[in-house]
Amino acid sequence: MIPPGYLQDLLSRVDVVALIGRHVELRKAGANHLGLCPFHGEKSPSFTVSASKQFYHCFGCGAHGDAIRFLTEYHGMSFVDAVQDLAQQVGLPVPQESRSPEQVADEARQRAQSASLSDVLAQASTHYRQQLKSYRPAIDYLKRRGLDGEIAARFALGYAPEGWHSLASAFASYDDPLLVQAGLVIVQGEEGGEQKRYDRFRDRITFPIRNAKGDVIAFGARVLDKGEPKYLNSPETPIFVKGRELYGLFESRQGLRERGYALVTEGYMDVVALAQLGFTNAVATLGTACTADHVRKLLRFTDHVVFAFDGDAAGRRAAARALEAALAHASDTRSFKFLFLPSEHDPDSYVRSEGVDAFERCVSEATPLSRQLIATAAQDCDLASAEGRSRLLAQAKPLWAALPEGALRLQVLAELAAQASLPVPELSHLWGGASAKAAAPAAPLQTRRPALRTSSRRLPPTPQARALHMLLTHPQWWDQLAQDDHEALHAMPSPLDSLVAWLERSLADHGPRPWAVTRVALLEDADLDSSAHAALPDAAATLDAEWEDLRRALDLVQLDHISQEIDALMPSVGRDLVASERYRALDRRRSELKRRSVPGETAIV
Repeated sequence: MIPPGYLQDLLSRVDVVALIGRHVELRKAGANHLGLCPFHGEKSPSFTVSASKQFYHCFGCGAHGDAIRFLTEYHGMSFVDAVQDLAQQVGLPVPQESRSPEQVADEARQRAQSASLSDVLAQASTHYRQQLKSYRPAIDYLKRRGLDGEIAARFALGYAPEGWHSLASAFASYDDPLLVQAGLVIVQGEEGGEQKRYDRFRDRITFPIRNAKGDVIAFGARVLDKGEPKYLNSPETPIFVKGRELYGLFESRQGLRERGYALVTEGYMDVVALAQLGFTNAVATLGTACTADHVRKLLRFTDHVVFAFDGDAAGRRAAARALEAALAHASDTRSFKFLFLPSEHDPDSYVRSEGVDAFERCVSEATPLSRQLIATAAQDCDLASAEGRSRLLAQAKPLWAALPEGALRLQVLAELAAQASLPVPELSHLWGGASAKAAAPAAPLQTRRPALRTSSRRLPPTPQARALHMLLTHPQWWDQLAQDDHEALHAMPSPLDSLVAWLERSLADHGPRPWAVTRVALLEDADLDSSAHAALPDAAATLDAEWEDLRRALDLVQLDHISQEIDALMPSVGRDLVASERYRALDRRRSELKRRSVPGETAIV
């Protein structure tokens, strides 16, 4: 539990000028400091930072806030992560009264381990960069790919020499276990017997993978000429999970704001080469299919995402997985598009061959999510026959059902009905009347009521909705939650996740406000779609809730979140050391939550 005055005490100790000055070039201008705004492209500085007020404001785009807000907006950090980051910088421990001593100790151990691994990886990155400067074939390779020194420096590109023990010259002890834990060194042989150690990356261009704060958490590496595998990633570690990280996200933050959308590609070289050509908003998945975690992370920075794929069969399969990851987040105010290039091109080669304008046209003409959904469902379907149209609907139903309630869902239903030559009411009836409620005319905004009734104190049917509703009506509880509570809340399905993000931003800007004020602000927010407005709580149901009510609901939300992660880890348990350790930690946490859960409550399935 964070005491009420903690945030004020924390912010009073932070030098906001020094904090922002690490990322923005500032100059003294009277009582304030002035620089180019990091949140939008500008040539004349309109971004001011006040040391006395500990506040920043841009007169161009309106961006403003304190040190916590800057970290959440600039780095894409969560509110809790930003508080913990600032607390560590100024040496002010974050109170954790709501956590058991064992949990506090475990979190401290995990933070220390993460910091140690990141330090080792940063040291390796410095070593690889130094090696690149003195190895002409690697420099020539990058030049042949059209990259200059500025881009190489921006992405901290390096070179891992072909020797088996190059890192021995970069570290005091090549036997340091951290080198193995960080994925830099491979060990062969049984412990206690004869073991062989050697560098994982040899004779390859290295691409540091950085998290949202800019810390190196892993490496990707590419062969210079021929060799297999062409690309090699670090193994997963306690600080690196491939399905959650995006290469280039740290470097593309300003490009995302300036261009207004994220361009998701499939390789490191695509990201770096596109940045060289002016597309500074590109990111890449790390040898895995696009996941829901990837999408959630991108949506912290932009509401518009364009997936770029090759036009071959593999590209179509990758697009299908990206579609599945995006569906739950496809609200009426977000845009997901799918760009398919000719099979002989990747984004880099296409821009170089056809030009920047041609690629810009490809992006603007990319296939919207709604059409991609229908095209995916129509694969192998003969729409000239009743059987083919029936198969289309069978393949489309689970995709359509994943869409959040709203206008987009209704329009996709209508387009599917047209493709299948069925009236919309008949298709709605066929699919169990799932859209009947959504199809009903909406009440005017000022008279609309949430699904809950005020005639009695009836809580929402799921722990997820209960937890969100209690936090919206009791926002002062937000800062008392632990980091794993915040992570589970942000992972909730749409539209609840968008309301969680809204609440976090509101608290950063305005602090806790009465429900009457919060409700008006929510209803007037044009960026929230109708499904989010429909999910707002009925004050009579939650205003008299107690902290214990929220804690019980959050335990169940966490239980469900942990169970899903455990299910995803199961195929790797026993074969992957990191996955096995993560499984054991999650299983212990799940057992603890089950013991705490109130009898009769059940987690969401």
